[in-house]
Amino acid sequence: MSAKAYVNKIAVAVPDYDVHRFSIGFAASQLADDPRRQAVFTRMAERSGIEHRYCCFPSADDPNGPAVDGAGRFTRGNFPSTATRMDLFAEAAPVLAQKAVDRLELGPDAARITHLIVTTCTGLASPGIDLEIIERCGLSPSVERTIVGFMGCYAAVNALKLAHHIVRSDPEARVLAVNVELCTLHLKETTDIERLLTFILWGDGAAAALVTAEPTGIALDSFRAVVAPDSRELMTWTVRNDGFDMVLSGQVPAAIHDTLSTRITDILGNRGLNNVDLWAVHPGGKSVLDAVERSLGLDGEALRPSREVLRLNGNMSSATVMFVLADMLAHRQADQIGCGMAFGPGLTAETFMFHTADAA
Repeated sequence: MSAKAYVNKIAVAVPDYDVHRFSIGFAASQLADDPRRQAVFTRMAERSGIEHRYCCFPSADDPNGPAVDGAGRFTRGNFPSTATRMDLFAEAAPVLAQKAVDRLELGPDAARITHLIVTTCTGLASPGIDLEIIERCGLSPSVERTIVGFMGCYAAVNALKLAHHIVRSDPEARVLAVNVELCTLHLKETTDIERLLTFILWGDGAAAALVTAEPTGIALDSFRAVVAPDSRELMTWTVRNDGFDMVLSGQVPAAIHDTLSTRITDILGNRGLNNVDLWAVHPGGKSVLDAVERSLGLDGEALRPSREVLRLNGNMSSATVMFVLADMLAHRQADQIGCGMAFGPGLTAETFMFHTADAA
């Protein structure tokens, strides 16, 4: 009989530099020649539901000045190439990943980890961040390594899915799943309001989770991917010469609303909406959470953990839903049923059902 997989621990981390207010000022400065559009942008930015976002590198002193970052690498009219941004990723991502793993407090048990799964869509390097994590965090050099790359915000769900399959096939497995994203590296200059609003959504962050057959924490029950029809161009993530180019259409919330409205019974299986106690929803943005809430008829409290993660951190791509799940793990009661979901390119919703195995 196959084992059940449980998320025993989750730890999260963000960098030291809060750049949200500075980023809004810089974005607004790009519209200085059009005060009316600048006012529209500023008004919409203030309604984002975000108060803090963090970056691995400090910002400059003046959002209207010649450079965005303190080191002067992002200078107006001369933002860095993709190669330079990947060098910055290789420098900072392992540090942030280690910060999250260290907070799991594995101690001597770090050497017992059998599998390492890393998700990221904001940087590429080889030898990669997986080997860096092994060296920095005291894992066995023979640990089985998997990188889930470029899948966007829903990649954490795929990491949990893979960990679920590993533990079910080998009850002795101890899986470390790490999500690390440096979204702020891909800032660009533009006067397009929709793109500016996208840029002030992103933050850097990392999460680390331990998944084993030990029956404590959150039990992973089932997984289902749902693809919204005729929506491939609504959310894309493309490598360009000047960084990765994210397209996040204003039509995304409506597409999510319509898809969940028609497919929620497939996601929940034999459980009804009223039987779900916890909703671990990826906070892709305030409008995304509003769309989920309306489509499922949820009360205002249901998505509070997601809204709080958005408020304090912004959207950290694949790490974000794990911040939400970490809050639920820390405050869980026994025998609660949960539904998790995250959205990404495609437009795809990766979803999973879970239940709490014990109380916190």
